[in-house]
Formats: sequence, structure tokens, C-alpha cells
Amino acid sequence: MNVYKKLMAARLELQRAPLKKSGHNKFAGYSYFELGDFLPTVQEIFAKHQLAGVVSFASDIATLRIVDIEDGQHIEITSPMSSAALKGCHEVQNLGAVQTYLRRYLWVTALEIVEHDAIDGQMPAEGSNRASEAILAIGATQTLDELKNAYTTALGACKTPSEKKAIIAAKDKRKAELDGTTN
Repeated sequence: MNVYKKLMAARLELQRAPLKKSGHNKFAGYSYFELGDFLPTVQEIFAKHQLAGVVSFASDIATLRIVDIEDGQHIEITSPMSSAALKGCHEVQNLGAVQTYLRRYLWVTALEIVEHDAIDGQMPAEGSNRASEAILAIGATQTLDELKNAYTTALGACKTPSEKKAIIAAKDKRKAELDGTTN
């Protein structure tokens, strides 16, 4: 059996596990999986299937390497590195926040764990491509200055009141994230 077959078997077994989401985004009103909600179960399943997962971080990329411990074959799941600027935190605490988020996202990706889609949850009912792209741009901002610029541009893309409402919600959500007041 190769590493891909083992990973697929692990994914299917995890789907049958009774996982519960303990994380809650109060601002947007949805629940999400925290690492502790699924990682212990994943580790047991990986041990059963002779797999090991190792997360590592470089200055520009985070990597989850899934290794078949019987033959050394491996799969790598990667994500670009990011940054955090949480209020009242030291640089090392911001680094820890980034690493924790990226670890969760890498595992969620590798194991096809279904999460709430924050972007789809914000789309207006009669949304246009321009409004959708504006919401994506708001979500991708890394600083409050970038957010201000993206928000100003996004308002110009509004054609309907529901689009404006969705763009304002996206801006408010991202501002709270950048301020460190939400998960």
C-alpha cells in the first residue's frame, strides 16, 4: 500500500469519527474545529495506518509532511507563511498564533476536514463578480491600511444594498481579525 492509499484510508476513517467543533467565531456566528478537536483522533488513525505527520515552518512557507513510516514515501501539504499583529502580544506570541493557525489549516487541508466557508457565508444573494472579488480582496488584507484601501475600493463595486451590507460585514470581520479581537 502506498502513502496515498494510506492517507485516503485515514481520511475515510476520520469522516466516521464523532468530532465536535469547539471553536466559535462570535463575530460571524459560526463554529470551527480547533486542533484539539481532531488532532488526537488523527494521531490515533495515523498510527494505525503507519503514517506520521510532521509540521515545519520556513520564513516563507509552512509544510505538513505526511510520511509512510514503513517505506518512507511522503506527501507534502504547503501554505504560504503569514503574519499576525494581535493587540497586546509580543512578537513571539504573534508567531505562535500564526503557527497554530497554519498547523490547523494544513491538517484540515490534508485530511479534507470540512469547515465553514467564511467567504460564501458573506456573499450577497444577488452578488456580482465585482462584489465577490472585493470581499476576497478584503479578506486577503494583512494590515489595517490595506484593509482601508480594499474597503474603499470594494464600496465602489457595490451595485445593491445587499452587496454593500456584505462588504461592510467583510470589512468589520477582517478588522476584528487584524485587531486580534476574534478567532
